[in-house]
Amino acid sequence: MSGSSEGLAVGGGNTEAYAVFGNPIKHSKSPAIHTQFAAQLGEDISYRAVAVEDPDFEDRVRSFFQRGGKGLNVTVPYKERAFALADSVSNAARRAEAANCLLPLPTGQIHADNTDGMGMIRDMVANLGWQLQGRRALIIGAGGAVRGILHPLLAEGIESLAVVNRTPQRAHDLVSKLGDLSSNVLAGGLKDVAGQTFDLVINGTSAGLAGEMPQVSGVRLAERCCCYDLFYAAQPTTFMQWAASNAAWAISDGLGMLVEQAAESYFIWRQRRPGTESVIAQLRAQLLAQS
Repeated sequence: MSGSSEGLAVGGGNTEAYAVFGNPIKHSKSPAIHTQFAAQLGEDISYRAVAVEDPDFEDRVRSFFQRGGKGLNVTVPYKERAFALADSVSNAARRAEAANCLLPLPTGQIHADNTDGMGMIRDMVANLGWQLQGRRALIIGAGGAVRGILHPLLAEGIESLAVVNRTPQRAHDLVSKLGDLSSNVLAGGLKDVAGQTFDLVINGTSAGLAGEMPQVSGVRLAERCCCYDLFYAAQPTTFMQWAASNAAWAISDGLGMLVEQAAESYFIWRQRRPGTESVIAQLRAQLLAQS
């Protein structure tokens, strides 16, 4: 939903204003998620999804905070620009060169963070019970969705990582930014992993939402291989269907990641951590009802 930033940043009474900026943004679940978080914790906030036109992004962010906004989430296509406009950045945002969470500082400056990677790891480990240490991991895709998850995944102690993309150079460019951490990371094209065996496969492309699947033929899934789609839909994505047809031991979409990264943003803003289990369950029920 669009509207002036003036109307967004001024809450009624003691209500504190938050929002997510993006384009498109109509189907964002962030307002429902954060409303549930606030209700859990007995806090009075407003949270809206706002469609921001491309030339206006930086001005809208600054105006939102100048008028009293307490925190912003940022989604496609503005995560890199959110990182660039910030006065200070977290290690997670610096490594990803992208930000999905902005916090106003008492000095009037803006601080940027990236909670995507932490959200994915928390979903995999805490919610799904997956073991990541020692895993041979494959990431399909090298776009914006992958940027924020590389360092958190490597920090979990995986044995090796391959990043492949339809355009191999994009994978090479992404991995080259890992510096010293790139020693056990392979970058290449989709065919470069044919015949290799993986314990963890992550889809970082949105192709599955359009009924397409990147051609990673020849990839072998280990006996207890876990497959994770960063995206989600009412029905299993094409990637999830591929994982099932290849006898993956465990399969999940990114709905839990969405809620967990939101919970991390909420904690950054308000220093209180909401529970996520009931929120994930409610969103899943809504998706099933839609299907």
